[in-house]
Amino acid sequence: MRCSICLSVVFAVSLSSASAQQAGGDRMPSDKELLGMRLFNQSCRVCHTKPQMTSPLYGPELSQNSAGGQESVMREVISNGTPRMPGFKYHFDATQIDAIVAYLKTIPGAPTSAGAQR
Repeated sequence: MRCSICLSVVFAVSLSSASAQQAGGDRMPSDKELLGMRLFNQSCRVCHTKPQMTSPLYGPELSQNSAGGQESVMREVISNGTPRMPGFKYHFDATQIDAIVAYLKTIPGAPTSAGAQR
């Protein structure tokens, strides 16, 4: 049982790392982006990614296009939350929130159809 949990964690981190590397081509993620990925995996992934292909999302899928791509809006939402999401200003300091935003900016946005709205 313990090995399957380890494999799940390694797989999830590998997927996140692959997403971060895809956005920048061959560019390696910065230390700030890696910190953001780690914090995202610890606190955000549970609601903002699907644990299985058939599972629903609890919150919107996040990417560089979230909050209209505006970093200041991303920081505001992470800090203060929304009616459906808790704020993290007491959980993360400003440097950590900036790192999460830097990581989100490495995630390519999903292609949208002309009539689709998020």
